[in-house]
Amino acid sequence: MKSEKFDRRTFIRTAGAAALAAGGLPFGEIHADEYRVPFSSGSAAPKLKAPANACDCHMHLYDDRFPAAASATLRPPNATVEDYRLLQKRIGTSRTVIVTPSTYGTDNRPSLEAAALLGPSARVVAVVDDTVTDAELKRLATLGVRGIRFNLVQKGATSLDMVEPLAKRVHDLGWHVQIHMLGDQIVQIADLLLRLPAPIVFDHLGRVPQPMGVDHPSYGVILGLVDKGRAWVKVSGAYHDTKVGPPDYADTSVVGRAFVKAAPERMVWGSDWPHPTVKEIARKPDDAILFNLLAGWAPDESTLRRVLVDNPATLYGFE
Repeated sequence: MKSEKFDRRTFIRTAGAAALAAGGLPFGEIHADEYRVPFSSGSAAPKLKAPANACDCHMHLYDDRFPAAASATLRPPNATVEDYRLLQKRIGTSRTVIVTPSTYGTDNRPSLEAAALLGPSARVVAVVDDTVTDAELKRLATLGVRGIRFNLVQKGATSLDMVEPLAKRVHDLGWHVQIHMLGDQIVQIADLLLRLPAPIVFDHLGRVPQPMGVDHPSYGVILGLVDKGRAWVKVSGAYHDTKVGPPDYADTSVVGRAFVKAAPERMVWGSDWPHPTVKEIARKPDDAILFNLLAGWAPDESTLRRVLVDNPATLYGFE
């Protein structure tokens, strides 16, 4: 594994230097505002300046020391804490929420180990199934876990029939239930979502389909739960459902802007680094561009601070 990491990072450094040389710069000379981050396109710093204690509320880490689940459909290369710290340096966030990816099923060890390395600035959203014991849930709480995720897009360790029973159990711990489902799926389970005792966090703009956007029924279902104080939305992953693409992501930006305008006190942001659903390295999103979208979605300093600092502190228990 060490040799693989070395080879990949050597390639990144070499490729970056070659690109600079091709642009007429002396070999090895890099501007101060350029940042090379694995699994992220571009190298410029974002124009948007992150406030102190800004939180990236959705990212993943991968480590092949831990075996992938037999059912895993996504098996990305290693993405380490060391790699991620380069992203933090680039976009200016300092707090982190690590989400256990579908790759590992219910094995939360990669996320927990990474959280220990990152220290008090990190929290975890874990994946468990209906075999988890109360003792294990309490142990996870001591290690920084603040919620459980149900990913029914990349199906694997969890299923729809586990959502309600587990939501009841984790509610007693003060945790939330994180839902990654497509907009059409969310509409189909609207009644179930209304019954859940634990708060709900919707991944990636609720995966509201395009081109319907805010006119799709899922937007109304999600916003209704938000208005009742039952749900939060991660204004993240603008690239997932876009039909337009960068740099403006004009279609998904309409959804992000609408959510933030409707309930800024219930929105959090995440990078979704290392963008595991985008398998080609050359096509990975530019994280500076994704971060800059917030300038249009949360156009004033007070709202931006809510989304990046205050709301994550409330949801994940940062001091």
